[in-house]
Amino acid sequence: MNSSVQLYNLQERYADAFAKNFTIVSLAVIIVSINGIFVYIFFRSSIFYSDPRYILYIHLVINDMLMVCLSVTLFVMSFAWQNVPLPFCVTLLIVAATAHKNTPLTLAGMAVERYIAICKPLHHHQICTVRRTYILISLIWGVGVIPGLTDLILLSIVRPLSVFTTTASCSASILYSTQYHEIHTRFMNGLYSSVVWLILVFTYCQVLVAARRASADKSSAKKAQSTILLHGAQLLLCMMSYITAIIDKTFVPLIPADRARLTFLNYLLTNIIPRLLTPLIYGVRDKLFYKHMKRLFKCRIFIVKVESTNQ
Repeated sequence: MNSSVQLYNLQERYADAFAKNFTIVSLAVIIVSINGIFVYIFFRSSIFYSDPRYILYIHLVINDMLMVCLSVTLFVMSFAWQNVPLPFCVTLLIVAATAHKNTPLTLAGMAVERYIAICKPLHHHQICTVRRTYILISLIWGVGVIPGLTDLILLSIVRPLSVFTTTASCSASILYSTQYHEIHTRFMNGLYSSVVWLILVFTYCQVLVAARRASADKSSAKKAQSTILLHGAQLLLCMMSYITAIIDKTFVPLIPADRARLTFLNYLLTNIIPRLLTPLIYGVRDKLFYKHMKRLFKCRIFIVKVESTNQ
């Protein structure tokens, strides 16, 4: 009887693990496919290459693709590969953390670009050049990697160096479990989110003032206002991942029997789903991107129809 119960519990755990992994991988494939369409359109049309706004947008899309791939890889590894060499695990965690921080920083950069375009239109082409845009992207990566590297430095200080020769389950909550890491994470999340929100509020207020003063080009100013508001909405979606642990601590104790399922649902809603909505909010709304997207799909449909008639 006991062996039958244990076998049933084991089968249930395997079925639950398979369902979670299948769901998360399927969502990742959908997100990467949709984002891949935007990336393909960008590199297919040279008109986007010379516009800093589209360069920053496609950097945001590629960064989200990278983050989703790494996040899902780490999730699957937590089930399939329990003994991961620590150097490899730390490398994955640093790149994933950097991609996570890059999203709000890129949104701030896009808001500043819209502020310059509306409030300083005569200087826009001088300030927002393609070269400076790529320099900004490099700075975003440089600033974004700081928290991950700091976690690594703290790990090497609080634990003996021999820990890097061991294996462990590859999870930030397991690897960076000291009190110093918790304080560092809170401080960095607060600092990054505060700076980005200040930039968004400042640029929105400046564009709002410019829209009221403008007499000729009010439509552009209002469009810039809407764009910065969308950046705020995107930032809210991205910042949901900052409160994953808070939501877990709040709701999981209420239903301890479904702890694993609640944690998984929380992970989906705060880390994965926002990465699907973020590029759609901006990409489909943009007239030029939407025009090229319609042209791409019309071309594909026409090719399919021609092939079917020939057969």
